[in-house]
Amino acid sequence: MDMVLQCLGVYMDSISIGLSMASVTYLDDAHSEVIDPPKSEEMLDVTELVDDHTQHSPKPNAMVSGNVRELLECPVCLNAMYPPIHQCSNGHTLCSGCKPRVHNRCPTCRHELGNIRCLALEKVAASLELPCKYQNFGCLGIYPYYCKLKHESQCQYRPYTCPYAGSECTVAGDIQYLVSHLKDDHKVDMHNGSTFNHRYVKSNPHEVENATWMLTVFSCFGQYFCLHFEAFQLGMAPVYIAFLRFMGDDAEAKNYSYSLEVGGSGRKMTWQGVPRSIRDSHRKVRDSYDGLIIQRNMALFFSGGDKKELKLRVTGRIWKEQ
Repeated sequence: MDMVLQCLGVYMDSISIGLSMASVTYLDDAHSEVIDPPKSEEMLDVTELVDDHTQHSPKPNAMVSGNVRELLECPVCLNAMYPPIHQCSNGHTLCSGCKPRVHNRCPTCRHELGNIRCLALEKVAASLELPCKYQNFGCLGIYPYYCKLKHESQCQYRPYTCPYAGSECTVAGDIQYLVSHLKDDHKVDMHNGSTFNHRYVKSNPHEVENATWMLTVFSCFGQYFCLHFEAFQLGMAPVYIAFLRFMGDDAEAKNYSYSLEVGGSGRKMTWQGVPRSIRDSHRKVRDSYDGLIIQRNMALFFSGGDKKELKLRVTGRIWKEQ
C-alpha cells in the first residue's frame, strides 16, 4: 500500500488535482461507492470522439507522467487498467481481467487478493487525458482515459495487418509498407490495370479440402486490390471461392465495384460486388461467402477433360463508382 500511496502522492502534487492523502481510501466491493467512469470497454460511450478526428486540447495539468502511466499498468498483462481495479491488502494493483488468472493471489507479494477495489486510482484515471497510441501514424487526438481504448479500436490511423492469406503473417503497417512487404517478402504477383485473366490449376483436386492459391495484387485508380482464390468446405460440400479485397478502409472500398466470371463448355457464372476492406480478414470474408462461389463439380466441368485436374480461368474487372 505504501507503494501505491507514494506514487499517488507524487502524481497529485504534480497535477494539483486536490485529492489529499487523507481521502485516499480503499474500499471492499460490498461497501464501495459508485464510480462515475464506466466499468467495461463495451460500455464506453465515445460516439462523438470516434466521429471527430480533430485534435482535442488537453486540460491544464492533465498530462501524464511516466510514474502514473506505470501505476495504471497491470503487472500481469501490462495493459492499461480500467474499473474495477483490484488491489491486495499491501496496495498492489491488477486489472479485473487478470484477477481470475492469478487464482486470487497477488502476483507481486502473493497475499490473498480478496475483493478490494482501488477507488483512488480509478478516480485518478478518470482525471487523465492521453494521446492516441497511433500518434506516430498521424492521429493527433487527445482523449479521456476511459474513452481512449474505444477510440483506438476504431482509429482511422491504426495500421493495417498483412492481407496475405497463405500464412499467419503478423506484419502491420500503412498501405505502402504492406505493398512493399507483399512484393519483397511474400513474392506475390503484382499487376497494373483494372482487368484480369487468371488461371488456377490443381492436380488431384478431389484430394484437396482446403487450399489457398497465391495472392494477386492489382494497382489501379491510385489504389491497391487483392484477389483471393481458395478451396474450402461449405457444410459437407467442397467449393472454391474468389473474391477481392481493398487495401484501405471500408468507407473508401465502397467507392469501387468489381465483377468476376468463370466458365467453360459454353456456360459461365458471374459475380458482382463491392470489395471488402483488408480490415476484415480473408477468413472473415470467405466465411461470409462474399464472393464468387463455385461447386467443385461445376469447377471441374468448366475445366473440361476427364475432370481429374482443375484448370479454372477467372476473369474480372474493377471500376470506380461515379
